[in-house]
Amino acid sequence: MENTKRIGNLTELACLTRLYEIGCAISIPFGNSEKYDAIIEWNYKLYKIQIKHANEHRDEEGKIDYISINCQWQGHNVNGYKKHNYQANEIDYFATFYNGECYLIPQNECSSTKQLRIMPPKNNQCKGITFLKNQKALEVLTQL
Repeated sequence: MENTKRIGNLTELACLTRLYEIGCAISIPFGNSEKYDAIIEWNYKLYKIQIKHANEHRDEEGKIDYISINCQWQGHNVNGYKKHNYQANEIDYFATFYNGECYLIPQNECSSTKQLRIMPPKNNQCKGITFLKNQKALEVLTQL
């Protein structure tokens, strides 16, 4: 099993590269104490981005049904570790990289995890479902 820090670093590098390729200016905070991994500039506006590795989930036939990202951060003190959801004043978007593409998901559409569907649900319900294909970074940014 690959080191999770390395996997996260590779995801971060891939997202930042793709965001730069599509025309974003990128700033990276000094140190490791901010809730965001990068700030991007798009059309003269700044957005705080938290980058997360995506996990694949397969259906009973072995096909990739959806990917998910963890939308929490873990803090610790003398009492141990505690998970926290990211707040609107901390980040604007989550980003992930999957199959050669960067995806952006607004923070306000996420709770502790976010599923991005590749295949439609078997019951064909679409209300409240986020499809991966609709979250491509360039398309999301173009709508801002």
